[in-house]
Amino acid sequence: MDDTRTLTILTGPTAVGKTALALAWAQQHDAEIISCDSTLFYRGMDIGTAKPSPGELAQVRHHLIDVAAPHEQLTVVDYLALAKAAVADIQARGKRVLVTGGSGFYLAGYLRVVTDGIAVSDEVRARVASLNETAGLAGMLAELGRLSPEGTGELDTNNPRRVAKALERCLATGRSVPQLEQDFAQRPGAFDDFPKHVIRLTRGEESLHTRIARRTRLMLEGGLIEEVRRLRGVGFGQNPSAAGAIGYRETLQYIDGELTRDELEAAINQNTRRLVAKQRKWFRNQLVPDRVLDLDADETF
Repeated sequence: MDDTRTLTILTGPTAVGKTALALAWAQQHDAEIISCDSTLFYRGMDIGTAKPSPGELAQVRHHLIDVAAPHEQLTVVDYLALAKAAVADIQARGKRVLVTGGSGFYLAGYLRVVTDGIAVSDEVRARVASLNETAGLAGMLAELGRLSPEGTGELDTNNPRRVAKALERCLATGRSVPQLEQDFAQRPGAFDDFPKHVIRLTRGEESLHTRIARRTRLMLEGGLIEEVRRLRGVGFGQNPSAAGAIGYRETLQYIDGELTRDELEAAINQNTRRLVAKQRKWFRNQLVPDRVLDLDADETF
């Protein structure tokens, strides 16, 4: 296996300790780091994302951190285009690539196809939104049945959001749901041509909860509330991915008087623990690692 061609992917739940381990590995293996954390894309979102410090960023060259303004949403399509350019740049200079982060949907883009590449016009989106508003899920399914008489394939027909997305794509392409599913299955992945080595980090539940509580306390002591006030002033509320991120949405509630200071800290801890549970489930069901590294057991990388 050509190590310079291989994409090493280091992932694990929030607060597991990815940053420190990624820095150590990159320095040891002459690698550069591509971030796969959807909250690190945005400039000014530093404290609430546990973004690597200026000192850490200076130790190893990082990519895809601070690549968008906080009010601009970076989609997975945008991300994968930037990631492909970063991989080409790193490997052209003879360096190894280390992808690190815990955002499952973006991470999956390195391993398989995650987008269909279909462009949906504002007109089509508005048409589907209007139908949803006036006729609800039943109305959208009726229209989908007209456009896709041979059935709806693997579509979850109880999920209004997924039904709306399917209907948009049928209208945009003139193709049925089974045809679209067949098209999707035949699409190449963004990184199909690269060998990958996937390492998943883990810790025990109690250990993670302790680390989450410490992380939240340090964020609040480090100026998270002031950071969110500044971000609100530059319009990050226009970006639901940014304003809805854990740590930020709770702090907005605190600023708006909906939470006390103690409730704020408790809410961030609770929601981070819930996120970690979802991440761990995703890793179990969606990721086949080459190695699982238990950091509580002091295993070496």
